[in-house]
Amino acid sequence: MCGEKRGCHVCGVWQELLLEYNFQAAWAIAFLKIMAKPGGKINLKDKLDGNELDLSLCDLNEVPVKDLSGFPKATVLDLSCNNLTSLPTDFCSLTHLVKLDLSKNQLQQLPSDFGRLVNLQHLDLLNNRLVTLPVSFAQLKNLKWLDLKDNPLDSILAKVAGDCLDEKQCKQAAARVLQYMKTIQADLDREKERKLQAEREREKKREAAQRAKEAQEKEQRKREKAEEKERRRREYDALKAAKQELEKQPRKEMGENPKLSSVSHPSHPPRHKRSWSRVLLKMLFFLLLSALSALAVCKVTELQHQPVCISVNMLYEDALTALQSHKLLQNVLQPSSQQ
Repeated sequence: MCGEKRGCHVCGVWQELLLEYNFQAAWAIAFLKIMAKPGGKINLKDKLDGNELDLSLCDLNEVPVKDLSGFPKATVLDLSCNNLTSLPTDFCSLTHLVKLDLSKNQLQQLPSDFGRLVNLQHLDLLNNRLVTLPVSFAQLKNLKWLDLKDNPLDSILAKVAGDCLDEKQCKQAAARVLQYMKTIQADLDREKERKLQAEREREKKREAAQRAKEAQEKEQRKREKAEEKERRRREYDALKAAKQELEKQPRKEMGENPKLSSVSHPSHPPRHKRSWSRVLLKMLFFLLLSALSALAVCKVTELQHQPVCISVNMLYEDALTALQSHKLLQNVLQPSSQQ
């Protein structure tokens, strides 16, 4: 019985110890998860030791840049052994950093303006997923130590970087990579300058073409304006010449044909006179015919003894006498005129 009781007591102690261990492990895991959540904050003061800030093994998914900027004296930053896949763009504002450890993360690329970290001297990028480096990397003129091992680097970059198994090799890697990135930057700068120059040339050509087009349009407008002015001048001259011709034509007709002008001017009155003369002739003919009829009546009919007919016969005889005397006068005058 005692043996059984002693065995049960030992089993209970082990169970209590196991439960306590599991509780502590669960509490530690929960604490790490809380610290790794975006809402959870790490007390950076507890991680600060002089000028070194150790945030390794904190299961970080992102870098608390805003909090880190509050510690400008922390020139050494250790972010190794976390779950970082990228760095925020404002990470490059931490220009006070001198030593940076980003090893054993999952970084696929560095920010394009990583070269702003001009005071950086020591950079550890061991065991990440980097393939290339940003061109601005060439601006890290103070970089003296670099480790790029265990990254799927571009073949040329991997050959340039070489190994980093000791201090000497890491320094050589930093120098070679900087020189390589400077060459790339120079090539890109030349290409950029070439493109800018080509763009400036194209812009000059566009401006020249635009100026030529504007000058051509201006010349065209000027030519059209001159043609329009010449057309209006010709129309004015033509109208003026026609007006002068119309004014000269009556004078010319009057100067060349004065008889026609004098006759043509009173053309209507002679027609008027001829019409009146015809009327008068008709009246005289009618009166003469009436007088002859009356004379015939008075000579032939029984009315010759009437007073009216006697007067008519007397007038007839006087007229005959006058005519005879007129004929005698003509006969007398003709020989004298012939002499």
